[in-house]
Amino acid sequence: MRIGFIGLGNVGGQLAGNLLRHGLDVTVRDLDPNPTNALVSLGAKAADDPRQLTTAVDLVITCLPSPAACRQVMEAPDGVLAGMSPGKIWLEMSTTDQSEARRLGERVEALGGFAMDCPVSGGCHRAATGNISIFAGGKRATFERVLPVLAILGQRILHTGPLGSASALKVLTNYLCTVHLAALCEALTVAKVAGIDLNTCYEAIRISSGNSFVHETESQVILNGSRDINFTMDLVIKDVGLFDALAQDLKVPLELSPLVLKIFKGGAERYGARELSPNIIRRLEDVCGVKVLGEGFPPQMVDHEPKVPGYEVVPARGSAQ
Repeated sequence: MRIGFIGLGNVGGQLAGNLLRHGLDVTVRDLDPNPTNALVSLGAKAADDPRQLTTAVDLVITCLPSPAACRQVMEAPDGVLAGMSPGKIWLEMSTTDQSEARRLGERVEALGGFAMDCPVSGGCHRAATGNISIFAGGKRATFERVLPVLAILGQRILHTGPLGSASALKVLTNYLCTVHLAALCEALTVAKVAGIDLNTCYEAIRISSGNSFVHETESQVILNGSRDINFTMDLVIKDVGLFDALAQDLKVPLELSPLVLKIFKGGAERYGARELSPNIIRRLEDVCGVKVLGEGFPPQMVDHEPKVPGYEVVPARGSAQ
């Protein structure tokens, strides 16, 4: 299967690299020539525009920073839809709005193609090793057709239901990550001001009921001081905003979501939209006159686990849960 990959950012570049490392035929496209050239040096082909890429491949993957960017890539005169033809497949791996994923997927299907929204979760360090998780929304037959490719890109693959369902679940999980990041920043700052050793604090949380994936990753780069998780405040605001908009459309009266949005919008105003998201802790450090740092924590997360063959995760039901 010939694969095209559009969007070679922090996550997309790692995913496209995994396809190349598995010997697949990959054509890439990004506005930034640097990641494009890096992948071409590893054996990828380069396309001049999304239409040319789509025409040349069987499966197109988009991994873009916003719904607006995806609309442009898909619907421009030289976009993916202009090169779409019967039998081709589109996988949307961006974190996007579920209604946009459905709308664009329906346009692909109207041209005789197949569409799924397949956002990933787990961080850039797991995207690099192929051990990231993937949510996949769309028809079951399409899911089974692309599962071999998804199993290269990720470790745990969950078929979430109809087109758009994966995107809704992705913004839900990103919202939960953001809530815990904000809570961890408060907990770690309180520990610092209270004079508690922060290495001890990290371990206490890790072995307790307060633990989470976010603690085991983002707390480490916070305590290192790099705060580098390859994710920025503008992306947090985008993702939590998508979740908040979904809740408003469904008329669910949330309380935490608007507060989290307010916190990160304030952080972006103070430190810049492209500031690393864990540096939201600076709002508390600055007020309290402290630096929340530990000893021996890594500047970036690295997945030391070997690549595990990807597999479908089947939800438990009934008493088995």
